[in-house]
Amino acid sequence: MPYTNLFFDLDHTLLDFDAAEEVALHLLLRDFNVVDLPAYHAAYQTINRQLWRDLEAGKVSKQELIDSRFARLFAHFGQAVDGRQLANIYETYLSQQGQTYPGAEALLLTLKAKGYKLYAATNGVATIQEGRLNCSGLVGYFEAVFISEQVGFPKPDRRFFEKIAEQVDGFSLSTSLMIGDNQLADIKGAREFGMDTVFYNPHHRELDDDSCPTYTVADYEELLKLLEH
Repeated sequence: MPYTNLFFDLDHTLLDFDAAEEVALHLLLRDFNVVDLPAYHAAYQTINRQLWRDLEAGKVSKQELIDSRFARLFAHFGQAVDGRQLANIYETYLSQQGQTYPGAEALLLTLKAKGYKLYAATNGVATIQEGRLNCSGLVGYFEAVFISEQVGFPKPDRRFFEKIAEQVDGFSLSTSLMIGDNQLADIKGAREFGMDTVFYNPHHRELDDDSCPTYTVADYEELLKLLEH
């Protein structure tokens, strides 16, 4: 297995986005004196997931997503708010959250010691992802961090992978591996670019018909064993 360049998705692969989002959203709702926190949290999850699916499908822009999700949330409960203002507050809180999954740093440390070149390849808002990586303690393990907002295209757009390939010295498809939890953005996107993939699947989700990962692992130990062969 001649891989030398490992491209890691961040959220739900190394960074615990659920924990980060929970804290940031709680702080935002507290600022606006929301009483029924569970109801707002549940509604936000539904609205936000749909908007991200729409973004990946090209139905909305990143700015539309950012500007509308909190306006939609509060409108759901009959309140009118400035979505952009709330987004700014939320992003500040979120950028301060560096929660990682247990074993994530040890994984990167081990891979780095084995000579792999590690890269982050993530969708998201640049200031948020940079802030969270800095808080996480993981940023120093990466040769470079590629964030969709800076690259100009989100995963699974082929142009995302083309752009990052241009910025990696000596990039070769045959020696590069994309590792992530999202079957559309990470797996199908990288596969259609011609890159081998690892579907990180700790929750044992069923494979989509068209994702077709090269490998599937349930935890970091399985990933290490895979790369040792």
